[in-house]
Amino acid sequence: MYMSGVSTSPEGEVLRDLEGARVLMTGLSASGGVDIARTFADLKGRLVLHTTDLSPELTEVVVVLSQSAAEMKLFTDDIGSADGAVGLARKAAQAFGGLDAVINLVTISAADMAGINTDQQVEDLVSVKLSPIAHLTRVTANRMRVVMSEGLILNVLMMPNVHTGREAAIATLARATLQIMTNAEAHAWADQGIRINAIGPRITSNGLTPSGAYVTNEPDLAALALYLASKRGKSLSGHVFDAEGVANF
Repeated sequence: MYMSGVSTSPEGEVLRDLEGARVLMTGLSASGGVDIARTFADLKGRLVLHTTDLSPELTEVVVVLSQSAAEMKLFTDDIGSADGAVGLARKAAQAFGGLDAVINLVTISAADMAGINTDQQVEDLVSVKLSPIAHLTRVTANRMRVVMSEGLILNVLMMPNVHTGREAAIATLARATLQIMTNAEAHAWADQGIRINAIGPRITSNGLTPSGAYVTNEPDLAALALYLASKRGKSLSGHVFDAEGVANF
């Protein structure tokens, strides 16, 4: 498991920290983020969930989550623009009087990468995917600041394992852009006690495989999110953690 220090017992210190936490989670789908949402719901969290996936599978997931969470609200707003992100952040913060954690999920799928052939197309794809979470990071951090609430914002970029040079180029640019954004926002909000971290694709450079632990599945992803949102993760900000094989679609 990626975070060996995270107890899976309900009596664990990390889990006790997060009982009843107010959590906004965006980008939830049947293929991504379910384990994270379920973990916070099982801790009787008060959840604001955002999705554009209205499939029967996700509908069933939402029903199950609503039975575990202390409270839950679901939104399907378009958050692709700055105005959309501001609107969702306002409604999420008002729902429970503030936010303790924000988890933004974004996926670059194999279908998204199909037909990408030029450097400009690579840049455009990365911009389209990451711009919404950049808006959400700033506006939710500002909402936390307004109500003087410390907390975590975790941006998660999920991608399948790369198989071609073009896919590798997309993953490399997306990871680099995510790193720059994370560093800048972590610095901007550090004095407010707001922590900004991210999880992105593990990049192999010049044939060299990076060393160190990395996320390999959704339960690991959920464990890491819990750790970062808890008091134990309070000293961590500005980090981009590695993921590999979390999304294979």
